[in-house]
Amino acid sequence: MQSEQQQTSAKVEFSHLPVSCVLLNADAQVLSANILAQEHLNVSEKRLLGQKLSEYIAPEEELSQFLARASHAETISSDLFYTVAGHRPYSLYASAQSDGSISVVLIAEGNRLQAEQQSRRHEMAEAVSRIALERAHEIKNPLASLRGATQLLSEQVSGDALEIVEHMLGDVDRIKERVDGFLQIGPRANIQMQPVNIHALIDSVIRNHESDIKVQRVFDPSIPEALFHERRLRQAFENLWSNALEAGSDLVVWETRIEHGVVLSGHIGAVLSVKIISNGDAIPAHIQDKMFEPYVTGKARGNGLGLSIVQQVVQEHGGKVEVNSELMRTSFTMFLPLNMG
Repeated sequence: MQSEQQQTSAKVEFSHLPVSCVLLNADAQVLSANILAQEHLNVSEKRLLGQKLSEYIAPEEELSQFLARASHAETISSDLFYTVAGHRPYSLYASAQSDGSISVVLIAEGNRLQAEQQSRRHEMAEAVSRIALERAHEIKNPLASLRGATQLLSEQVSGDALEIVEHMLGDVDRIKERVDGFLQIGPRANIQMQPVNIHALIDSVIRNHESDIKVQRVFDPSIPEALFHERRLRQAFENLWSNALEAGSDLVVWETRIEHGVVLSGHIGAVLSVKIISNGDAIPAHIQDKMFEPYVTGKARGNGLGLSIVQQVVQEHGGKVEVNSELMRTSFTMFLPLNMG
C-alpha cells in the first residue's frame, strides 16, 4: 500500500515537470510518462504503459546497463542514446526513487545544445551588462555637467562661436544617446508585471507602418491577457519590427500561439510564442550564432544593441528567444511564460 501511494505521488509530480520524463519499474517497464515524453516519443501514455523503454530508446544493451546502474541509487547521465523510430539523438538522466522505481529524463540533443547556447548568451549578456552599467554611470554625471556648461556658453556667444558651441551640444547629445543605450542593456531588478493584451500591444507597435509594407496578423484569439512589463516588451517588439524594416522587407507576419512541448527554466505551465517573420535580407551566416551579443550587427549603420536588448527583455520575463534566417525568410521567436497572475 505504501509503495502504491508513493508511485501515485511520483506520477503526479512527474506530470507537472517541465522536462520530458518517464517513470519505470524495476523491469524497465513504463509506469508513467508526462506529456512532454509522450510528444518526444510520439506515443500516448496509454500505449506506453507496461512497455519496456527499450522499445523506444536504443541501443538496448547500453540502455539495460544504464538502468542497472541507476537502480543502485546512482544518479547518472549519458548521451549515447537515440530513438528507435527516427534515430534522433538523446541524452538520458536517470536516478532511483525510494520505492524502487527509476525516473528517466530524456533531453533531445538539439534541445541540449540549444539550452547550452542560451546559457552562454545569458552569461555573455550578464557580463556585458555589468560592464555597461559601470561605465555608463561613470560617464553620465560628468556628461550632464558638460552639457549644462555648454548650454550656458551657447547663451553667451554669437556668430561663428555660437555655431561651434551648437555643434558641441550636438556631439554631447549623441554621446548621451550612446550612454542611454548602455543603460538599456543593463539588468532590470524587480520589474513590475501587469496584465497586458499582447495583440493590442503588437498592433500599437505596427499601427503607423508605411503603405508599401504588407503586414499579416496570425493571432490566436484564445490567448488571454497575461502578466508582462508592457514598456519593456514594447521596446523588444519595436526593435524586432525595426530590424525587419531595415532589412528591406515588404512582407512582415506577426504570429502568436500557445506552445506545447516548449520548456522554460523555472516555469511550469503554458508558454506563449510571439513570432515575427519577414522576407528581407537574410542575416549573414557568420554572425547568426552571435546575433544576440551586444555590438554584433550585420548592418552598415547601427550600434548592435537592438537584439541584445530583445534578449535582455525576454530573460527578464523568464523566457527565451530564437532566430532562424535563410533566403527571403527571417524569423525571430520569443517564448514567454503565460502567467495570468
